[in-house]
Amino acid sequence: MSKKILFMGTPDYATKIFEEILDSSYELVGLFTQPDKPVGRKQVITPPHIKQFCLDKNLDIPIFQPEKLRGNQEAKKQIEALNPDYIIVAAYGQILPKEILDIAPCINLHASLLPKYRGASPIQESLLNDDEFTGVTSMLMEEGLDSGDILGLQYLKITPTMDVVEAFNKLSDIAAKLTITTLDNFENINPLKQNESEVSFCKKIKKEDGEVDFISAKKLHLKYKAYSFWPGVFLNSGLKIKDITLIENSSLNKEGEILDIKKDSILVSCKKGSIEIKTIQAPSKKAVNATDYIRGKRLEIGDILK
Repeated sequence: MSKKILFMGTPDYATKIFEEILDSSYELVGLFTQPDKPVGRKQVITPPHIKQFCLDKNLDIPIFQPEKLRGNQEAKKQIEALNPDYIIVAAYGQILPKEILDIAPCINLHASLLPKYRGASPIQESLLNDDEFTGVTSMLMEEGLDSGDILGLQYLKITPTMDVVEAFNKLSDIAAKLTITTLDNFENINPLKQNESEVSFCKKIKKEDGEVDFISAKKLHLKYKAYSFWPGVFLNSGLKIKDITLIENSSLNKEGEILDIKKDSILVSCKKGSIEIKTIQAPSKKAVNATDYIRGKRLEIGDILK
């Protein structure tokens, strides 16, 4: 008889893992995800990515969306009734309380090389810090935040141009394969304790984290790679800059000076280094080609972008 899996996850990173389990020999008996939320200016009530996937595919899998798990006796009973052999958790968005952790082995697929970057934004943090490698850890969950014993690790080399979207997609694929490998070998794995002396944490990203300046071209570009999906990067004036390439990180210049205006991009100096910008979006306006924006503002080479 195939082993029964209860899945807990919310964004597309989780959906990829969910799909891999669907296509495996394991039986998915239920999905726990976050409640539907209002999205956008019109505050349209929108289901999580993984729930929408289930609806689009007409999957006959029970879906549960409790506001919280801690102290939720109804949720505990629902999980017990599903009688899972394993609970797989990936970017669910809630910490599991002990009464749920005790129901079945809970395995988390965390998008970092633990004990590095425990917390909410490990992929962005690895890009911000210009790490050479990131990866996915499968681990046994306990009451602490991402502090459980390691079951498996898979590495991903970060290329110079890799942004958060590409990293998410590649890590989703890695996590999906690592989930099945972990489940297939679970009985024979000797869990490895995390080295507490190497622990680091990352926070939940806020909109204001996307603010940048023209001091360091390298730091600005790293921030763009980490935050290009959300919240984007923007100047203190609210001007969003997109499609950014690091040109060099050694020259000493004025901050924000327009060095060159090309057919579809502009070169801008930082106090250290320079960047190329292809798209600019003024507050409450549509994104436009950077050259068109500069011309519309009657800015020339030598003027300051702000």
